[in-house]
Amino acid sequence: MQEAVAVRQPNLKDFGYDALREKFQQEGWSAYRADQVLRWIYARGVSDVRSMTDLPVEVRDRLIREWEMDALSLKAVQKSQDGTRKLALRTRDGSTIEAVMIPEERRNTLCVSTQVGCPLACSFCATGAMGLTRNLRASEIVEQVLLARSVLDPDETLTNVVYMGMGEPLLNWSAVAESIRILTHPKTLAMAPRRLTVSTSGIVPRIRALLELAPVNLAISLHATTDAVRDILVPLNRRFPLATLLGTLKSEPLIGRRRPVFFEYTLMEGINDSIADARRLPSLLQGIPCKLNVIPMNPHADAPQRPPDRAVCDAFMAELHRAGLRVTLRRNRGADIDAACGQLAAREATEGRSELGGSS
Repeated sequence: MQEAVAVRQPNLKDFGYDALREKFQQEGWSAYRADQVLRWIYARGVSDVRSMTDLPVEVRDRLIREWEMDALSLKAVQKSQDGTRKLALRTRDGSTIEAVMIPEERRNTLCVSTQVGCPLACSFCATGAMGLTRNLRASEIVEQVLLARSVLDPDETLTNVVYMGMGEPLLNWSAVAESIRILTHPKTLAMAPRRLTVSTSGIVPRIRALLELAPVNLAISLHATTDAVRDILVPLNRRFPLATLLGTLKSEPLIGRRRPVFFEYTLMEGINDSIADARRLPSLLQGIPCKLNVIPMNPHADAPQRPPDRAVCDAFMAELHRAGLRVTLRRNRGADIDAACGQLAAREATEGRSELGGSS
């Protein structure tokens, strides 16, 4: 006898403007009912269908019976000494994911997750050590944004979203694509596409689709200057080696001066931090309009690698500046609450924890 498989109800936040209008028409409702629902959710911040008073009672009743509204619950918020906040979020099936909000002088950037865990097993990343549980739905990605906005102070605004949290975004393409449509459509969250960044370790066949979808920023997790090293740090490199990945970017017509690629390069002591590595980078990136972000590794219990000494970082940066690369040394944010790049692993928060309804 076959085991019964639970059928998930559709979630109103799984559908962007066009998709929800089409879905409502399939349900036998007028398309403008979708417009009404989307206004309630995104313009008015309403999460209870019963409050959508311009919908007929019979429509509300069916939505309550047959549809989901909320995809996540806010489990805990931790605040770093530097103001970074990490949100622990529980899915309806009991998984925990994390999103990180980073305050800067003129912006508040939210780092969202796209998977529960990650299948890529990058050797320096805590999320990779988890393995993959499942992909997130579009509603679960979008709701990270809505819940992050709910914990902002009155004088704060969420300005940017980066798909750099748990998971590889381009391995969850359909949900990521729909979430981008929801975040950017003028009748939903109306974020400017240039305020969105999607980071990938190099899922080459999806890069063109992302660039065609919307003029969002593309970030590439590079981390090495040779295939021998990148094969170990980012095992995906064995499928899409540097020549394939960088060759694709060099030939991509949608990449240009007004739309450069952001490369992320995590410095690890004795592995990819040599002057020889710094000298290889300019030739590797030649022909790609780009900006390079260098990030000293954030250590964690799941990885043997460590960040280089400050002097090594300075020498590495000096060599890149000498070569004329557009490069920034990114300072670590949220490391004291395991919220920095490479540290997300949905561990139970301890110090600095703020449970909802209680105090830390």
